[in-house]
Amino acid sequence: MHLRRLKRIEGQVRGLERMVDEEKYCIDILTQISAVTSALKSVSLELLAEHMSHCVARAAQAGGQEAEDKIAEANQAIARLVKA
Repeated sequence: MHLRRLKRIEGQVRGLERMVDEEKYCIDILTQISAVTSALKSVSLELLAEHMSHCVARAAQAGGQEAEDKIAEANQAIARLVKA
């Protein structure tokens, strides 16, 4: 599922390249950039949710340093997503 969505995003980026190459209207290009950005954020959030429900949950059940590391790693990923 993620791969299919990423391939679609790749197609959108190629479309952006064509738009820039053909000197299309700037607002149209910016609109498409916004769409690509939203699509990437959506994929990122889905991957993060999967990571939390699988990797982090398993580590939390195991406890110890692994749990602390996975939670810290997830927090850092969330912080990067919020910054972007």
